[in-house]
Amino acid sequence: MSINTSAISGLRALFLLATLVLFSLFPLAQAFAANATIKIGAILAETGPAAFLGGPEARSLRMLADRINSEGGINGHVLEVIIKDSGSSPEKAISFAKQLIEEEKVLAIIGPSTSGESLSIKKICETGKTIMLSCSAADVIVQPVLPHIFKVAPSDAYAADHIFTSMQKKGISKIAVLSANDGFGKAGKEQLAKHAPTYGISILAEEVYDKNATDLSAIVAKLKANAQIQAVVNWSIVPAQSILAKNIRQAGWQIPLYQSHGFANIKYAEAAGPAAEGIMFPASRVLVADSLPEGEEKTALLAYKTAYERQFNEPVSTFGGHSYDALNILANAIVSAGSTDPAKVREAVEKTTGLIGTAGTFNYSATDHGGLSTEAFTMLTVQDGKFVILKE
Repeated sequence: MSINTSAISGLRALFLLATLVLFSLFPLAQAFAANATIKIGAILAETGPAAFLGGPEARSLRMLADRINSEGGINGHVLEVIIKDSGSSPEKAISFAKQLIEEEKVLAIIGPSTSGESLSIKKICETGKTIMLSCSAADVIVQPVLPHIFKVAPSDAYAADHIFTSMQKKGISKIAVLSANDGFGKAGKEQLAKHAPTYGISILAEEVYDKNATDLSAIVAKLKANAQIQAVVNWSIVPAQSILAKNIRQAGWQIPLYQSHGFANIKYAEAAGPAAEGIMFPASRVLVADSLPEGEEKTALLAYKTAYERQFNEPVSTFGGHSYDALNILANAIVSAGSTDPAKVREAVEKTTGLIGTAGTFNYSATDHGGLSTEAFTMLTVQDGKFVILKE
């Protein structure tokens, strides 16, 4: 079974006209029970250390679900989204996953927000034959491939490649790597170590800090003492990444600072204040949609960006886009399957191709449950307190 052309056209129209009509162009489904409710679960970190991720994700998901229902639902059937706030706790994520699968009987789970949480529940979802569309980036979430486990965030391996390519252009070959002691930090550190030799880059120092750290000045002092270090790469999704930037500049260390794609929420830059100036990081182009050339991608990204910022009065982030993409992918699969039968929907998700999302164009297959390519990322920097495309 392949994704039908009319469903893809409808989805593209959804992105292009998201602020006006949503899902009204989808073809009629054929196999829904009368007045059935489509129940979707979500595990998102609305509070806790990863709230800058989970907050926008939860808001984007509610926004899209409300819009779908206001336009008549998915082919006339109400969408019920049950969001659980994990507080970025793997233990809570496990409990919520079991509850959503065993008690709520959800068709799918969107999230969790973090890699650690996603890794903690992937076996539960697979055993329960429940589709999981993780909003996290770690490659190990979808490697090896499991039938029901997918993700919508660009791969951390792609992020590492973009960072190292930027370093090559600047003649940087000796670096220090910092990471938080969580799933995202661990996975990112491994990708940096794996890909550095390919780019002729040596990692001279590695430091791991507590994800709840409030002062990293001791680590900064230790690294600053090594005169060979030419740049610092920090890999985290927690507020400590803003603290690190402050501590580096407070120490008078004017070294290039690279962050991971976990920095892609302007609130992190705002928290770092003037110390954020010049930080470089890979991110999806939704953050700089206004500056993109005219075309289908710009129109699609601006549709989401405009709708989100109008409703919540805050800048869009890549993280909110992940839950938005996940629900769109799932809705498209339901329409294509013509059914809410879990096996048919899972197959339709896996055969999704050419679907334009906020993170890029999704192309899943039986051997690729990540769905995105390295083209999903662009290197950005902080300039005058704003995210702009890095000119290299």
